Amino acid sequence: MSRFRSRRARPRPARPRALLALLLVAALTGVAGCRDAPAASVPIRIATGSPTAVYHAFGQSLAAILNRELPGVRASVVVTAASAENVRLVGAGDAELGFTQADVLPAAPATHPSVLAVARVYDDLLHLVTTAGGPVRTLADLRGRRVSVGAAGSGTEITASRLLAVAQLGDNAVHRERLGLDDSVAALRSGRIDAFFFSGGLPVRAVEELSGATAIRIVDLGDWTDPLRHGNPEVYVSRDIPRSVYGVDPVTTVANPNFLVVRANLPESLVREVTRLLMERRAELAAAHPAAGRMSPRAAIATAPLPLHPGAAAWYRATKP
Repeated sequence: MSRFRSRRARPRPARPRALLALLLVAALTGVAGCRDAPAASVPIRIATGSPTAVYHAFGQSLAAILNRELPGVRASVVVTAASAENVRLVGAGDAELGFTQADVLPAAPATHPSVLAVARVYDDLLHLVTTAGGPVRTLADLRGRRVSVGAAGSGTEITASRLLAVAQLGDNAVHRERLGLDDSVAALRSGRIDAFFFSGGLPVRAVEELSGATAIRIVDLGDWTDPLRHGNPEVYVSRDIPRSVYGVDPVTTVANPNFLVVRANLPESLVREVTRLLMERRAELAAAHPAAGRMSPRAAIATAPLPLHPGAAAWYRATKP
């Protein structure tokens, strides 16, 4: 039976909370604690992204749920450049959980990976945002222009760079800036760049706020899904951004699955409880951001090429998604 139980479940009378916390710390660190040592909380650092993007909103809500329902756990969010940095932090032991796009992960994982999957959570949609009156109407119009391709270490940078390469806009064809989402929005509004890429679940709050203050255009990228899939057949699909999301003309764009990943050496019982709460509290997570509401246990197990953590796999098997 798992050591990690919800506060709403019936407590074990023979295991006080202080002892549970000590056992959790020992399991996470591999170091046996002294019976007389002071109780310590188990840190669960969740690597997210920009404060105005989906990962951060999702991560904050998940942290609140874990803190409320798992005794002995102290969850917090870490602001990062997003996907690539998140995978690095989790793999290095500097975070326990993190969000990442699927195209950031190696097509063939290592025999003993340091990062495993908890769930496929939702799809990221690649936004190419420009001003409504500007000259950028198609991807080809980026040639010779100043474009933010996302922050260094972000999934956006990886997806945008692959897209520009297949469109023969690599090398010096585009004047690239590596800006995070908030800086990209500011640079577009000030005229310092002509367009920016951002990959996120619908709606991206910063893009939503920009569209309410400035006339924008989102460029249709639907024709580029198949060329991208030639080298990445398991990853990219086409998805629509309807008019209702940002109040601009509807477009089709390139989409990319998102995973919640976990450090491989976290205890099975802990990851099983994280998985349970992720799935059972979907309505609460969706209140933080609508993208979280698109999760389901059946879809969550589709994490190829990354294997599921044994704790996550155990929960899905028990619930038969």
